[in-house]
Amino acid sequence: SELLASYLVSQSAVPCVLIVCVLFQEAKCGYVIILMALFWCMEVLPLGVTALFPVVLFPLMNIMDSTKVCMEYLKDSNMLFLGGLMVAIAVEHWNLHKRIALRVLLIVGVRPALLIMGFMSVTAFLSMWISNTATTAMMIPIAQAVLDQLPACATLLLFLPLHPDNRHVLTVEEEEKLEDVKQLEEKHLTFCKGMSLSVCYAASIGGIATLTGIVVVTSVYTSRLFPTNNNVVNFASWFMFAFPTMLLLLALSWIWLQMFLGFDFRKNLGFGANASMKAKQKMAYRIIKDEHKKLGSMRFAEIAVTVLFLILVVLWFTRDPGFIPGWATNVFNKNGESYVTDATVVMFISLLMFLIPSEIPTYLYSTKQIPVLPALLDWKTVNQKMPWNIVILLGGGFALAKGSEESGLSEWLGSKLTPLQNMSSPIIVLLLCLLVATFTECTSNVATTTLFLPILAAMAQTICLNPLYVMLPCTLSASLAFMLPVATPPNAIAFSYGQLKVIDMVSTGSVLNILGVLTIMLAINTWGYPLFDLNHFPVWANSTSTQHLETKSLRC
Repeated sequence: SELLASYLVSQSAVPCVLIVCVLFQEAKCGYVIILMALFWCMEVLPLGVTALFPVVLFPLMNIMDSTKVCMEYLKDSNMLFLGGLMVAIAVEHWNLHKRIALRVLLIVGVRPALLIMGFMSVTAFLSMWISNTATTAMMIPIAQAVLDQLPACATLLLFLPLHPDNRHVLTVEEEEKLEDVKQLEEKHLTFCKGMSLSVCYAASIGGIATLTGIVVVTSVYTSRLFPTNNNVVNFASWFMFAFPTMLLLLALSWIWLQMFLGFDFRKNLGFGANASMKAKQKMAYRIIKDEHKKLGSMRFAEIAVTVLFLILVVLWFTRDPGFIPGWATNVFNKNGESYVTDATVVMFISLLMFLIPSEIPTYLYSTKQIPVLPALLDWKTVNQKMPWNIVILLGGGFALAKGSEESGLSEWLGSKLTPLQNMSSPIIVLLLCLLVATFTECTSNVATTTLFLPILAAMAQTICLNPLYVMLPCTLSASLAFMLPVATPPNAIAFSYGQLKVIDMVSTGSVLNILGVLTIMLAINTWGYPLFDLNHFPVWANSTSTQHLETKSLRC
């Protein structure tokens, strides 16, 4: 069936659908994944259209019921995505993003490398505490606003020569000296791609530093599979292990982006700048400052959106921090299970934006007829600016993940790990990290860890290897989803702004995946060893709990 499936990929789609129906469920799902991956990479159809393939193919191939497939297209993560973009649309609608962008430019400067470094640092820090999707939804509009200001205010001044008499006017002679004006546009487009990639990558990287989100799966499975582990994976131990890993990977990703984008390190960091270059930078800074002054003082609508934005961040931070009880821990829950998620919070703030007026109501201090004031956000604006195709794209990714689970493809891939038992421990971990990093490109991070961790724990027990030596690096590798827009919501958000192509993400993300795996290998084999005592097979790993026996029997 494997040989036949690989043959079918090279044939036309319609005959393949008819022939593949005779194959096993795993092969059918694998065919759909390969077909969609090819269509996404080659952009044969619009990405959103390709994402609808599971709605047709999964029911026809008896992989999933149509009702179950369609439910995957509007899950909690999609609502979080929608709510985050609604807040971003409100910020953009009232021009608050331009004010923030100009302020960022005044603080960081106009050198591309420093701009990318600044945005990556802020995004990674926010992603440590709130969801990667929410962080990206907040930061991408700000980054795009900065990029909107650069062509008019700074980019041309950085690349063009100064006029000796009038520094604000370029003469015809100077314009004629430019060999190709398109090179400037290409440089700016390349910089736009780098900025978008830097934000979505930093969001995924920053999320690994704290015991939230996907990392919680490791803690849960460690406690469930090994009840006597004495809470070996807690917030403090994980932070000491993952935070240095995050910093190192963030620095490597920044360096790689500079190399990929073809930037000159010395020039962009300001080293070795001559008097002419310094004058250009001062002029660009002065123009940006003038643009910022033109905005004037903040209006009521801007203040209201800013306050709601800050409330959103605070609610996200304090909902369930992990190391201390959050507000959702004690309220809005039943039997210890919280009913509130990040999507609930952002939708609450979004609804408020539809209700709060954009001006101070005059009837509060006037006896005249009550006027109808526009709200901070209206549906017409949302409908025009919302990238609905990306919502469908995310749903397609969730449908693929669910189809892999229902068809048994995920379990089949996991069962192929058995031959690794005959290899040395570092080689086992390296191969598993590469496998997980590849697998997470077409399935959700949580689904990947949920699939692999029980299998990896059972395998580690079989060969008398500390289970954490395998489980921790593979958990980190599940966050290395850098290659496809559908791989993770931050990638989809960055892709929705239109500057990136699939090939840009594939070419950049493939190298970053390798750098990530090597960084994780360095971490687990250096400071990870003393932190988790990985040199010894722990006593708690000899547990023969019911959960462990069930997991082991499923694997066999």
